[in-house]
Amino acid sequence: MAHQRRARATAGAARTERGGGASSIFTTTLVAIVAFTICHRNCREVDAFVPRSATSFDTRSTSALFTATRPTDQQTQKQNEAGWVEETFNGAKQADVGAAAASASASASAAASGVSIDVGQVRGPAEVLVYDTSLRDGTQGESVSVSCDDKLKIAKKLSTTLNADFIEAGWPGSNPKDAEFFSRAQTELDPLAKSRLVAFGSTRRKAIKAEDDPQIQALVDSGAPTVCIVAKSHLWQVTDIIRATPEENLDMITDSVSYLTSLGIRTFVDLEHFFDGYKHDAEYALQCCQAAADAGAKCLVLCDTNGGSMPWQVEEMTRVVVEQFPDVTVGMHAHNDCGMAVANSVTAARAGAGLIQGTINGIGERTGNADLCSIVPSLGLHVGSKMTCLDNLPNMTSVSRFVDETLNRQPVSSAPFVGASAFAHKGGLHVAAMERSPLSYQHVDPAKVGNEKRILISELSGRQNIMGKIKEVGVDVDGDDDVSARATAILNRVKQLESFGYTFEGAEASVDLMILHGNENYCPPFKVLDYSAMVFDSNLDSASRVLDANSDVTPHENSESTTARATIKVRTINMDEASDDPYVDRLEVSDGNGPVDALAMALKRSLLTNHPHIKDLELVDYKVRILDPESATSAATRVMIEFKDHSSGELWTTVSVDRNVISASLNALVDGFEYALVDHGCLLHDM
Repeated sequence: MAHQRRARATAGAARTERGGGASSIFTTTLVAIVAFTICHRNCREVDAFVPRSATSFDTRSTSALFTATRPTDQQTQKQNEAGWVEETFNGAKQADVGAAAASASASASAAASGVSIDVGQVRGPAEVLVYDTSLRDGTQGESVSVSCDDKLKIAKKLSTTLNADFIEAGWPGSNPKDAEFFSRAQTELDPLAKSRLVAFGSTRRKAIKAEDDPQIQALVDSGAPTVCIVAKSHLWQVTDIIRATPEENLDMITDSVSYLTSLGIRTFVDLEHFFDGYKHDAEYALQCCQAAADAGAKCLVLCDTNGGSMPWQVEEMTRVVVEQFPDVTVGMHAHNDCGMAVANSVTAARAGAGLIQGTINGIGERTGNADLCSIVPSLGLHVGSKMTCLDNLPNMTSVSRFVDETLNRQPVSSAPFVGASAFAHKGGLHVAAMERSPLSYQHVDPAKVGNEKRILISELSGRQNIMGKIKEVGVDVDGDDDVSARATAILNRVKQLESFGYTFEGAEASVDLMILHGNENYCPPFKVLDYSAMVFDSNLDSASRVLDANSDVTPHENSESTTARATIKVRTINMDEASDDPYVDRLEVSDGNGPVDALAMALKRSLLTNHPHIKDLELVDYKVRILDPESATSAATRVMIEFKDHSSGELWTTVSVDRNVISASLNALVDGFEYALVDHGCLLHDM
């Protein structure tokens, strides 16, 4: 049978090689020295310093602090009088195509990646191809749903911004949405993105020819230059799950790959359950690899489908396949059920795998797939792998957040490399060390992956944390005893407020406001003089509305659309040039769906005339937490409100604590609006 399979594979080997000859690639290194200057301001300690409620936002550093390096045994950190300079990170390497000019376009780079896998084995870790399966395997994750329009947007982003080698976009034979995607891709994606598309499917069904299988034909009709078909490689899965004979499964692999390659389609094979299958029957698992290779598969993708393999097992088994099939690229597809997906992927590359599959942010079924946002930077910055997307690493964070936003997912702040907390520093000793050298507590320069360093403020902070924040707002702190004293005062205030229930770890803007309010040259752009809020309802019997089986009315359906009214009086600058009064008081009333909504609309209305830039400001989240439940209705309440400026895309969160939830909410609202206006604020003395 093996003889027959080879004969059929030979007969069907009239394949079209795509892309031309192999590429010659050389490595370059980059040395960068980043200098920064901080504006000087006159800052004096204020004796009666009383900060208001807290705000937070995604801090944007005023300058790039350093270029990350990874010191070798021969390298040492150097410092000079002007600051410190870090040497080049030796592991980071920039891929280029030797046959192309220095100004080669992105399409030439993409063609090189396709060529390399067509002419022979791409072998890691020296060279690694990046295969994204977010649009297929990633969409199998719980609560992950994506429209065809969004799939096209993500595919464009993966191609143009990340520069991924392959983009697995769906299974056209399984659902109309994926079939629509491949149809629209022919006209809505640029040639570079289309050249990277992969259509996913499976081997032919039992007792049918490959050319007669509708889902195989759907792969052909998709127009994708590359297809990836899944095949069973675990003997038990073959006999007990799909209930085929071992030989029949091998024939299904051979026939499917032979047919597709005979049509000039680059074909990869996902060997499902490979590692478990190898443990169960290594000989049969390798026979499945042999059947695919003999039929013309360009890549044998070893799948840890159940996510239960350990890195040392992956390394051993991958190395066996790499050495046994020297003319075919070996790939890795890992799931994260044991939290090992990234480690297994990097380990597989170290063992010779030249193609790594994964998803953006690790989305996928059960606990997710291998996270490309961790794998790609790890291979590029720590292993030194040559990758087509290496020059695009600074876009990694933006790609991560774009995919989350498009899929309506909340970004994971603790995600390595791309999370908001990936380079966040809280401990006072850590921050003090970071001031001397960022390498003291960071493994790479955050800018290498498009992220940034953040200094967190909390009761665990030291004075250096506050000094760092003062620097960020543009104050020269070197040798200034007054600034140092103010930093100590702010730190003591932070610790006191946190003992009351405030939290400043994610609320950097609240500390910025403390710093500003501690400067006698600063006054807020507006001041709330007084406010009131009323709540009303025409039907308090909510239980009957919910439990009445004879009524289709849902809770609050019969109530008025507005349930609260707020009145607020604000003093702000007078924009009327004909008036001699520098300030103007505005009284506004607004209805809303509850007191907080009404207060927010009234406050915005009172400021809009004099500060039109807040028209794009929106409240996007509101959270309340009871801090001492044992106090019942008199408990202290922490309120956090998230704001978004649609004109800039900036997000920030404000926080306040009070035993009156309405007061806490208004304080958080006021801080949020003040932070939005702080760049446009004026000095309102003697208000």
